[in-house]
Amino acid sequence: MADTLPLSLLDRLYAWRDRLVGDPTFQRWAAAFPLTRPIARRQAAQLFDLVAGFVYSQVLLACVRLRVFDILAEGPQSVTTLAHRLDLSEAAARRLLAAAVPLGLLAQRADGRYALGQLGAVMVGNRAVAAMVEHHAAVYLDLADPVALLRRDAPTRLSGYWAYAGDEGSSRARELSAEQVAEYSALMSASQPLVADQIIDAYDLGRHRCLLDVGGGEGTFLSQVARRVPGLQLRLFDLPAVAERARHRFAAQGIAHRAEAHGGSFFDDALPTGADIVSLVRVIYDHDDDHALRILRSARQALPPDGTLLLAEPMAGTPGAEAMGDAYFGFYLLAMGKGEARTPDRLGALLREAGFERVRILPTHLPLQTRVIVARP
Repeated sequence: MADTLPLSLLDRLYAWRDRLVGDPTFQRWAAAFPLTRPIARRQAAQLFDLVAGFVYSQVLLACVRLRVFDILAEGPQSVTTLAHRLDLSEAAARRLLAAAVPLGLLAQRADGRYALGQLGAVMVGNRAVAAMVEHHAAVYLDLADPVALLRRDAPTRLSGYWAYAGDEGSSRARELSAEQVAEYSALMSASQPLVADQIIDAYDLGRHRCLLDVGGGEGTFLSQVARRVPGLQLRLFDLPAVAERARHRFAAQGIAHRAEAHGGSFFDDALPTGADIVSLVRVIYDHDDDHALRILRSARQALPPDGTLLLAEPMAGTPGAEAMGDAYFGFYLLAMGKGEARTPDRLGALLREAGFERVRILPTHLPLQTRVIVARP
């Protein structure tokens, strides 16, 4: 049933615009008229990109799985050479390479050979992005029927992949086995470098004595901190099976003397005390408001009166990346079964409700990947 409130002047103007833009006669005129032609072409291209987006992502997946970027890092190569190295027919190789060129992944030289494009060059040796590309092959299975996903007609694969997702607030999460946490922990570890340097560049951790990373996974973020901030004592808190993986990482990297891993559940167990800064890196957006508030309050209790909370995650409403928050993360987290991307204002409200104040946003070099908020008790 339509809203029965009377239409405002602005509503009527938008309704008139929508009728005009949706009129086939106007569309033909706008496409032909010199002043409106660029706008019509741009909007047509944007709409087509929405339709074709899945195909584009599959071209990228094929390039990752066939190691096209690593092969072309050696230098430009012919279709015949690439077909042999990719174990494809020459026709199939030509089709893949031609598809990757307009996407900016590859470039074609004047002599017909193929080389890396600007986006393809970024992919060379980029384990973090490659892991996410591979992961999305599973994500798309849940998104194949978006209406069923919205109606929650069936369990999703992502809710099983993120083993703790179905046990939010339950003591069962802390009992997950090493096998149950291995796959998602490895993905988080692989993708963590995308955000670790952004956080360390945005905030001077060297002013602190001890950092407690809550929900820190296998310790990838703390390992990066250890390399860049000498002397800072490091502690990690995550589910017992995950914390055990972090202990192995710290030992292998020779930082076990300054990096400890504590196992537990932030819904059942008190966080370790003694740190003067607590970090939550890509943790809060995994949870609904009630559970997010419980985590923030636990962090508040673990900090001294002069302590600092550092919260880092992708946020809704990020200028230039608005679609990321509500479109991408909105549906990804729906398939996962919990959580949402929040605006900085909503996060600030949760922080104040949890007992923090002096909340401020720090600039990062790539806010699409992560934004940083610091707050004090």
